[in-house]
Amino acid sequence: MTTTETAPAGAQKTRRQNAEHGFAASKTLIDDLQKVLVDLVELAGQGKQAHWNVVGKNFRDTHRMLDEIIEAARGFSDEVAERMRALHGIPDGRSSTVAKATTLPEYPAGEVDTSETIDLVTVRLEAVVATMRDVHDRVDEEDPTSADILHAIIQSLEQFAWMASAENRTPAKR
Repeated sequence: MTTTETAPAGAQKTRRQNAEHGFAASKTLIDDLQKVLVDLVELAGQGKQAHWNVVGKNFRDTHRMLDEIIEAARGFSDEVAERMRALHGIPDGRSSTVAKATTLPEYPAGEVDTSETIDLVTVRLEAVVATMRDVHDRVDEEDPTSADILHAIIQSLEQFAWMASAENRTPAKR
């Protein structure tokens, strides 16, 4: 296939060449990691949309928190994609693939108040975690190393969701 031809959407498997004889993931494992990948790529993109268009009270803190989430999502997506490559998979992070496959709802256009931004970002963080929890047991059964990567990402995204959502919480009554 030349670079001008369109590759099929979604993750693919490579063929082994030369000295490659190590563990190769099943199509199911590659597909499960691809689901995680597209949600992480989409989280980073939506995080930037939120970052550019957030307005209102606590703008600076919200703006900075979004930067932290975006940086983490980009790093996590790279880690998942590189794990896929190590397992002889071909990750697909093209915008058309991400748009078709993500579980995240579309982010609203235009300016969004900080309070609403917090809620929107929390929903998206939780959606990515839900995708990872959905594929986790299958991933762990075939490749505990990939499951360990998911564990670390889940822990981090759940912490971001907790910290973000705390911005809009009121204290529990005593």
